[in-house]
Amino acid sequence: MTRVALEHALPACWVDEVFQTSRQRQYPRELLFSSVVELMMLVSLGLRPSLHAAAKKMAQLPVTLAALYDKVKRTEPQVLRALVQGSAARLQPVVAAVGSQPSLQGWQLRILDGNHLPASDKRLAPLRSHRGAAMPGHTLVVYDPDSALVTDILACEDAHESERVGAATLLQQAQQGQVWIADRHFCTRTLLQGWQQRQAGFIVREHARHPKLDNTGPWSEAVPTETGQVREQAIELAATQETVLAPPSWRRIEIQLQAPTEAGDQSIALWSNLPASIDAATIAQLYRKRWRIEGLFGRLESVLHSEIRTLGHPRAALLGFAAAVLAFNVLALLKRCVEQAHCERAPGLDVSTYHLGVHVASDYQGMLIALPSEVWQSWCEASSAEVAQHLLRLAGTVNPRSVATAKRGPKKEKPGGYVAGAVARKQLSTARVLKQAAGTRP
Repeated sequence: MTRVALEHALPACWVDEVFQTSRQRQYPRELLFSSVVELMMLVSLGLRPSLHAAAKKMAQLPVTLAALYDKVKRTEPQVLRALVQGSAARLQPVVAAVGSQPSLQGWQLRILDGNHLPASDKRLAPLRSHRGAAMPGHTLVVYDPDSALVTDILACEDAHESERVGAATLLQQAQQGQVWIADRHFCTRTLLQGWQQRQAGFIVREHARHPKLDNTGPWSEAVPTETGQVREQAIELAATQETVLAPPSWRRIEIQLQAPTEAGDQSIALWSNLPASIDAATIAQLYRKRWRIEGLFGRLESVLHSEIRTLGHPRAALLGFAAAVLAFNVLALLKRCVEQAHCERAPGLDVSTYHLGVHVASDYQGMLIALPSEVWQSWCEASSAEVAQHLLRLAGTVNPRSVATAKRGPKKEKPGGYVAGAVARKQLSTARVLKQAAGTRP
């Protein structure tokens, strides 16, 4: 299933075509860009522990390892964005053929958030004299929760560059009929008015300081929901010197929570320009889907190895993250296929992305040895319906228990605080501790 989905989402000829269209200074000579993407995908899927190991295992690497790393660290961010956009566009019809229900009828959801890569190893000579952490960059990610696909990314090489600057670039992709959901960090006049001008909807958490308001209307009667009481009021932006037309009139939705957030907030305020036909309770429910992108970032890091600390150059590290995003979209499609194929026999099945990744890592290499690459080439140009039908047929043979998520109870509170250094450095005998614990067990 993974190989079929990969061949349809990322055929080598298409990857090289995207590279030729999107590149500015890079050029292919002996090493094709599709080979670079293939090597990085092997690392992301856990089939190889590092890019060096993947290159050493490659049967016919046409260049030296130094030339390979030189090409990786020069991969341009616009090429990464074009790959993710194009791959998601190729997979969207397959997801639709498998089956997908919109969260809001007639609208497409888009969740926007940023992800900062952790500090890398200081393998680059200019970094070795610095004590501080070396941050290789960050990425803005646009996620579709209904199809579970990442539809767009914007890679930023400068780790200190503001996410709001990059988000303004993403406004060009906003379309009529979309609802953009974002945290309060993106509650700025430029972004909100940009979505408004492109006739796209938005649901953004209110920032404490900006934008400024001129007028606020009376509060409506509070309505009970699952998480608390919801009410709304009309708001009007304050005019500025650059304002030509009258400031738009939007809505503020306030949610009085039954339980405070981790930050201690008793209430949450949202801004939205959605029409009045969509009530405040529905808007509050839609905003809860924003947390799905946090789970996406966690799976990218733990399941797909998106944070390769040995890649210290910004462009190389961002290429590793983009490869993990491409792999995640493939696993998201497989997850949906397995759930759809077993919906009657195992209703409510929730497939684990982690267990899917484990299955791929354990069986993929043996399959490549048994079946040559010529077997898979026909799926590059196959129709979306044919790919979806084949994936569903294969998914029906999967044992659902082997890939189902493990349900766990609520987390227990752990004691926090600092302890004395002598206590922290004290060594323990595991056997004695276990023996003592067994003796005190009721």
